[in-house]
Amino acid sequence: MSGQGPMEMVVVGLAPDEMLLESLKKAIATRGIRNGAVISGAGTLKSCRMHYVDHVGFPPQDVFCSIEGPLELVALNGVIADGEPHLHVVVSMKEQPARAGHLEDGSQVLYLAEVAILVCESLAMARQLDEARKIKLIGPA
Repeated sequence: MSGQGPMEMVVVGLAPDEMLLESLKKAIATRGIRNGAVISGAGTLKSCRMHYVDHVGFPPQDVFCSIEGPLELVALNGVIADGEPHLHVVVSMKEQPARAGHLEDGSQVLYLAEVAILVCESLAMARQLDEARKIKLIGPA
């Protein structure tokens, strides 16, 4: 898939106590963003909720975890297809290894978070359920 035409950069700034993913979903809906990419995310979090896979077979089996802060939001990126974000996050905390996974609802901003979204509406994408593997795969809308 590829898109041509105008692109727009949207930057979402979040304040203390706002919920990271929930606020981004609201901004995506409010701005009417259908297709694009989250290309950068940085800030601090009180807590982070994520999941990761724990085996290589199908269907995937997710392990959910909550990490309590203070946390540095080191990276946030992913794709927005048909208004639905699929985001991965990397967080770090004092004297601990960095943790990464698929961002879930329930992550709360500590001081601030700044997220850059590159909007490309000419790139029409959607996720379709692959019945055999029980996963949603991205493709043209």
